[in-house]
Amino acid sequence: MSRYVFKLPDLGEGTVEAEIVNWRVKPGDTVAEDDVLVEVMTEKAAVEVPAPVSGRVLSTTGAPGDMVPVGAELIVLETQPDAAAQAPPAPAVKSAPASTAGNATPAMTSAGGNGAAAVHATQAPAAARSDRVATSPAIRRRAHEAGIDLRQIAGSGPNGRIVPKDLDAYVARRAPQPTPLHAAPKAVPAAARAAEPRVAPSGATQEIKVIGLRRVIAQRMSEAKRNIPHFAYVEELDVTELESLRRHLNSRLAAGAPALTYLPFLALALVRVLRDFPQCNAHYDAERGVIVRHRSVHLGVATQTPDGLKVPVVHDAQALTLWDLAAEMRRVSEAARSNKAKREELSGSTITITSLGKLGGIASTPIINAPEVAIIGVNRALERPVVVDGAIAIRRTMNLSSSFDHRFVDGYDAAAMIQALKECLEHPATIFIAA
Repeated sequence: MSRYVFKLPDLGEGTVEAEIVNWRVKPGDTVAEDDVLVEVMTEKAAVEVPAPVSGRVLSTTGAPGDMVPVGAELIVLETQPDAAAQAPPAPAVKSAPASTAGNATPAMTSAGGNGAAAVHATQAPAAARSDRVATSPAIRRRAHEAGIDLRQIAGSGPNGRIVPKDLDAYVARRAPQPTPLHAAPKAVPAAARAAEPRVAPSGATQEIKVIGLRRVIAQRMSEAKRNIPHFAYVEELDVTELESLRRHLNSRLAAGAPALTYLPFLALALVRVLRDFPQCNAHYDAERGVIVRHRSVHLGVATQTPDGLKVPVVHDAQALTLWDLAAEMRRVSEAARSNKAKREELSGSTITITSLGKLGGIASTPIINAPEVAIIGVNRALERPVVVDGAIAIRRTMNLSSSFDHRFVDGYDAAAMIQALKECLEHPATIFIAA
């Protein structure tokens, strides 16, 4: 047998160290080539690191939350002599175009952008294995913690990919059946009774180490709030006419077609309004001290996912119709949720919209997605009595909650932009009239 020392490889993009997020193996485990050894996160991405050779784990370096320099010892394996001789010393991980997270490639999650944005792309190992189960890193982690062999699960996703419902169904099938009421109770040994879980006493606490993506989210949020003086502006909209138009258009859809929400109307109106407020469709380059205004509108769509908040991007939104915007916003959001988004689909936004849907509340104070200078938030729409032309009427109202970087967008300009957006949404026909 031979001793093979595997060092943390160069993960690309100038990475000098990585944080250990989760060990998939422990000393004494046997691993095959390309099995995932550990999940690590850099300032740019989260990466599953595969085994370069087959062998038995002798030791690992670092615990979750520890930083490991590139080139430092990561894991020591006991291998066959020929395997150790043939293995590369520390392969660099190189980017690959548009592949699916969780298949035969180590998944990368870029941690840039929004107050809690995360980007998912992929990277390819030196050699792919045909027997590697296609699924997401989150499902691999759940299966590993539950001691489940993913090869025993039939995937219902594309190309046999295992999706969350497949794992849930397998766990449900494995769960022990309840004892019938008429069955006689079995005697339980004292040792077994001692091992039974007990209800935590009142006042008990649980400590959760802040590592990986959640650490990056916390860091980005803190930086945005610390470095950007947010100017918040909330305005009430009467969206009765917009709701009427939305319902009319949805009534003409084919059976089973996804219905229009308010977001594509907001996106189309925002594209129109930004022509007159280019200072809000911009980036601040802090290193150069330069404001970069963009002619194209690359619209970020804040999306809640199982891994945290991500901001997929609809590029060149100004070139899309209402229906195209709706379809593209759905596509990139779903790609972000399922970890199938390409790297370019999760970066480059120039302004972001965010919505909590039915949880939208009355008002909110969204955090700017640096290096952008503005973010528009949508709150819940509801019917309520209002005064219209001196009479009480039932109207559908909704608030827009926006935040601007007050260093570069004056309060007057921010308010003027939201008022222009309000006019478009309250009179939705104007959204479709060419300027």
